Order: sequence, then C-alpha cells, then structure tokens
Amino acid sequence: MRRELTDERQRLPSNDRLIVDPTKPIVARSARLTMRQFATSDLSDLIELHNDPLVMRFLNNGRPVPDGEVIAELTAWIDEYAKSDGFGCWAMNEAATSRFVGWIHFRPGHGGGELEPELGFRLHRACWGKGFATEASCAVINRGFAELPIERVYAHTMAVHRASRRVMEKAGMRMVRMFTADWPVRIPGDEYGDVEYAVTRPEWVATCAATEPDP
Repeated sequence: MRRELTDERQRLPSNDRLIVDPTKPIVARSARLTMRQFATSDLSDLIELHNDPLVMRFLNNGRPVPDGEVIAELTAWIDEYAKSDGFGCWAMNEAATSRFVGWIHFRPGHGGGELEPELGFRLHRACWGKGFATEASCAVINRGFAELPIERVYAHTMAVHRASRRVMEKAGMRMVRMFTADWPVRIPGDEYGDVEYAVTRPEWVATCAATEPDP
C-alpha cells in the first residue's frame, strides 16, 4: 500500500523548467516498455519503490529512504535533463498499461570518462522476473551506441547479486573485473566484493553484425 507523503513534498520545485510532461519526451522504447523523462508527478511511485526493503536489499540493506532524500534525487534527475545531452535517469512504464515499472539510468559515472556511461536500474518487486530489466538495458545500450559518440558502457553490482549480473550478461555485457566498493552501509554478501561488467563500441558493432540477417 502506498504510504502518505510527508510535508517535505512541498520542497519540490514548481517552476516550468522542472515540470516535465510524463507522456514525453520518450527517450527509448522496447517491445513492452517506454523510457521517458521523470516528472514531479512520479514522486509517489518513486518513494514507494525506494522504500521496498527487498528492492533496496543490495543497496542499503533494505533500510527506509527518507522522503527528503527521494525528493532531492528526483529534483536532481529532472534538473539534469537540461544539462546533459542524451544521458540521464529515466522512468520506465509498461507500454500496454502505463504502469510505472521503475527506473533506468545511463550517464557518466565515477568509474569512467565522459563517453563511458554507467548503466543502472531499479524495478518494482512486482515487475521482477519478467525480463523488463534486460529489455530496458538493451534498449538504452543500443540507443547509446547508435545515437551518441560513446565508447563504452559499464555497470557495477555486488558479486553475490546474481539477478543483476544475469541482466548485464543478457544485455551483451561481460565481466571485466572484481573490486571492493566502499559501501556506506554494511550489506550481507559485501565481503565477496563487487563486479564490473562492460561492453565496448567494437563489441557492440560486432554483435550487431553477427545478428543481421543474410541479404
């Protein structure tokens, strides 16, 4: 059940620059999903997503996320749309029902350069096991290499997070290294370290060529 928002919701910017029509602009599409820019009207769905203990298990050990933190994150994402060319964190909706599925981000992170976006995703528990994360990941990776001058896409997850690793593998990424992240919260399994998956432009081009039908 969706919980009531605190008064902190009033901190959301209300100027026209930060209010985005949730029906557009569509960033990417797949067979069952649309990836679009976030709007302030997505706040309730985002708070619900970020306060599911199972969704947050591999991020903060399932602890509730204060409304203020979610508001700040959503505001930053919306503000980034005017500043970043082709990158961002986008809402995912099921095309057939318009149901909010979760989010996916595709933007330069701390582990790469300006032309090496990091892939990340977070889905409602009810949407797990349906292939949505893989479908969305493939869509934004293909869009990135086809439309942007990027050189490489990478993603990080805990070594024990098998579901996340399977998504990365199905999206055409391969494991390139193991490392130990400095997690602010101790999470069961973090003693086994973290993994980085990646796909380069030459690898993506080779995969596309291999899957093209014969003339």
